[in-house]
Amino acid sequence: MCRRPPRSRTSIRSTTDPKGRGTVQSKTSRESAASLLRPLTVRPIGLSAALGLIGDLAGPRIAPDLPRITGITLDSRAVLPGDLYAALPGAARHGGEFTDQALRAGAAAILTDAAGAVLAAQAATASGSEAPIIVVVPDPRRAVGPLSAVIFGTRDGAAPTLFGVTGTNGKTTTTYFLDALLQALGRTTGLIGTIEIRAGGEAIPSALTTPESPQVHSLLGLMRERGLDAASMEVSSHALEFGRVDGVRFDVAGFTNLTQDHLDLHGTMEDYFAVKADLFTSARCRQAVVLVDDPWGRRLAATAQVPVLTLRTSPGTDGGEPADWTVTDVGTSGLGHSFVLAGRSGERLSLRSGLPGTFNISNAALAAVMVLASGVPLDHLQATLDTHDPFTTEVPGRMQLVGEEPAAIVDFAHNPDALERTLASVRRPGGRVISVFGATGQRDESKRPVMGAVGARLSDILIVTDDDPHDEDDAVIRRAVLQGAEQAVREELLGCDILEVFPRAAAIDRAVELATGADTVIVAGRGHEVWQEVKGVNVSLDDRVELRSALTRHGFSVLSAPGIDS
Repeated sequence: MCRRPPRSRTSIRSTTDPKGRGTVQSKTSRESAASLLRPLTVRPIGLSAALGLIGDLAGPRIAPDLPRITGITLDSRAVLPGDLYAALPGAARHGGEFTDQALRAGAAAILTDAAGAVLAAQAATASGSEAPIIVVVPDPRRAVGPLSAVIFGTRDGAAPTLFGVTGTNGKTTTTYFLDALLQALGRTTGLIGTIEIRAGGEAIPSALTTPESPQVHSLLGLMRERGLDAASMEVSSHALEFGRVDGVRFDVAGFTNLTQDHLDLHGTMEDYFAVKADLFTSARCRQAVVLVDDPWGRRLAATAQVPVLTLRTSPGTDGGEPADWTVTDVGTSGLGHSFVLAGRSGERLSLRSGLPGTFNISNAALAAVMVLASGVPLDHLQATLDTHDPFTTEVPGRMQLVGEEPAAIVDFAHNPDALERTLASVRRPGGRVISVFGATGQRDESKRPVMGAVGARLSDILIVTDDDPHDEDDAVIRRAVLQGAEQAVREELLGCDILEVFPRAAAIDRAVELATGADTVIVAGRGHEVWQEVKGVNVSLDDRVELRSALTRHGFSVLSAPGIDS
């Protein structure tokens, strides 16, 4: 065993990576951040032995005299002494080009493909560095996850108990609900997701919905070292497509829903489904809980390769067999709902969520059944729910209430289904819905007019503005959203007033200016994000801060002080 040098305690401030990829580090060294993600105590392992444990992924021949290593990373800037640097091909550059930087930081060896080996040797020669130890494998990206599990000691499936949640919408909220419920049950917990990473009481900023596989395994090793009982993780389609959870086997995997999104990556809904379905194989999870409210969920439940508990949270219209658990007796409870989970064999579990939105019934129900599936007895879970309120935990930027008169809400809804669920859930008797949203640049263009039409159908006033344009012309993006909204108004004879207001802060101000105390102002699309990317420049913009400021400016009260979310 060896002990790493003490970690830097430099504070890490959370900022947001453009469009839904969570948070990135600001004003701190990558080395400090990398060490925060790792166990303090590591067991060096011979690279030859480690490669021998990952089977065919290592290729046909393994040299017997490779060095001992204590870590692995894909980022040359995050290399720590003794690391294996995995030099992978990227969208624009190959990791092999950065070999010299990795060697100067103390990398013990380079893992790469044939093209990367040439680049690594060239980079070392050009800088005058000593010739590096280079290990070539057929597909280094697929080798990195299993190899990380070996290096960080997470291969044997020991604690913490792992919960993984996938689906288009609801992943973040469900993982927060899981975390809150597990804590209420007395467990010490970890969380890996879009907004943050937590290892016990320590929060670590998140750079991706799911970090790269070496980070995932080092985090799990850190959680084990700290004696955590359970961890909840968002598992995006990007994470599955790009191998970020390779080598991880979840104790319970949960599925929320599948709706149009990320088709810029996956191409078709069939391909999108196939990527999600890969989580529900015996190599990736032990058992599953699947929401069967939509056809994709029912198909997944029928084809999953592991034991499945099915969950229905909306009335069934498919004529299929009853679900293992069904939501019944839904009633209002504050801004949220109370409901009952009825089991196929007569079991009953009473729950509530204080968060607005009927979709939070689904998120809470999924979290509860996943915890039941992990082995928690029903009576123990009910006793905990009777004495705690885990499903009212605030989730930053997810149906986050900023003011009550008017109801002022910030939500992350950035695709048609999420937007429809959000807008349909916020109307109050006697009040109007005033919505503010746009669409993201350089993402699935087909959803832009669809979102505009959804907004027109469910809003009394729709204000189309900018989201994250990235490198696209913001006016072109707005025009596509507006065309969908205007067509819906024209063809469906809707009474929605449509405005185009930009920049986004001005649109939020205009929405509040138009509101009365009985109305609902919903700002959708960016949620917890605090930067807006425009032509490669990150512009400071937090919808929650702008909404609070607008409410105050127009004489309305707010629920919380600015700055608490960052």
